[in-house]
Amino acid sequence: MEEKELKTSVGQRIVIGGIAVLMLGATIMAYAGIVAGGSASSSTESEGIGNEKMAEYENAYAEKSEELGKLTADDFKTFWSYHDKIKAYNETSANEDGLKTEDLLKGDGKKLESGDKDYLAYYVGWCADESIFDSSLDDDANPTAFVSALDPSQGLIAGWESGVVGMRLGGVRIITVPSELAYGEDSEICGGTNKPLKFMIMAVANEDPLKTLAKEVSTAYMKLYYASYGIDYDAEYGGSSD
Repeated sequence: MEEKELKTSVGQRIVIGGIAVLMLGATIMAYAGIVAGGSASSSTESEGIGNEKMAEYENAYAEKSEELGKLTADDFKTFWSYHDKIKAYNETSANEDGLKTEDLLKGDGKKLESGDKDYLAYYVGWCADESIFDSSLDDDANPTAFVSALDPSQGLIAGWESGVVGMRLGGVRIITVPSELAYGEDSEICGGTNKPLKFMIMAVANEDPLKTLAKEVSTAYMKLYYASYGIDYDAEYGGSSD
């Protein structure tokens, strides 16, 4: 992911229950009359986030993402060796066939049970036309590293939660999620509502140093995202991410 642009909106990310997202929504509503219609750069300037502060957030995110990329280089190599599995599929069949899983690599770690959220995950989510709507990758077209590790404890769509059951840490699995276990009528994704989704997921242990670094990357991303709306997270919340 380039420093100058966040590749996906928080609203489209898989995590749907995080407190940070709720805080962001409330804050953005308060600022809506000021920032509506403006670009990220003009908004940040009008709200007092100067170039220096914006650069601070961009650099912090870039540095933490680079650290994570180096730490997870071996996992990325394993995960991306299955990139040819990210391909177009039939929407109607995906919805009619229900939840389906396919193990590309069986891990040798802990087996995930129903309701288990004590793990981290690298992932790619894609639509029926093969377009990627979200991922842990630095670039969806020509990735070289992971720049995030998803924390399931923040809340996930039902299809993901059910789809990882029985998976072992260290493994790679494809999950086909029908609409009713994804976003259904509630949200537009992949060009409309009631769309099935596919994910390729690698689940790994929620342990340091990855555990701490993943949280730091997430916090840096959140601060940069706020800044893109002209909101100085450190000034608003005293730098706390809790």
